[in-house]
Amino acid sequence: MFFDLDGTLTNPFTGITNSIIYSLEKFGIGVEDKRSLTAFIGPPLVESFQKFYGFSKNDALLAVEYYREYFSCKGLYENSVYEGIIPALAELNRRGKELYLATSKPEVFAEKIMDHFGLSPYFKDITGATLNSSRSEKADVLAYAIKKSGLKDKREAVMTGDRKHDIAGAKANGVSSVGVLYGFGSKDELKSAGADKIIKSPKEIITI
Repeated sequence: MFFDLDGTLTNPFTGITNSIIYSLEKFGIGVEDKRSLTAFIGPPLVESFQKFYGFSKNDALLAVEYYREYFSCKGLYENSVYEGIIPALAELNRRGKELYLATSKPEVFAEKIMDHFGLSPYFKDITGATLNSSRSEKADVLAYAIKKSGLKDKREAVMTGDRKHDIAGAKANGVSSVGVLYGFGSKDELKSAGADKIIKSPKEIITI
């Protein structure tokens, strides 16, 4: 079983939005309402800075560097594990399920977050994006995670996440997908992306 991190295992809203605000301030851009930045949670940051603020590719890459100045020191810990996640992961482990993380967040940050919040022991491996963006799309991250896991039959695998990128990544790799509604994606988004199953709460993860 493969899991997304942001919006699936943890709620990173405060850390991510604070990091974005810090980055945008470097460009003289102010943000009146943090909630307007919710769309940044999930997709690759370079893509989001270009899409939502019209940045050029070079400015978007610079914006990500600024983002990481804040996130690497403070933002990654301005986070919280969703209620019910740890009991669900423990139950999946008890049932003999192998769990793997596949996140578009840089792997070095994902590892620190998983360790800090006590999630690492439930997972066999953690896979994330590279800092140089050579591996950033969810499809590429998941493909690498699948390769490292040694999975022989993709029919036995499922990708769980809260955004359309998680569902698209699963489809690109030929595995089933589950969308979660307690994160940052809507039911319409997940249905339109073609999620095989949609669940409302962390405790429903054990029904996958």
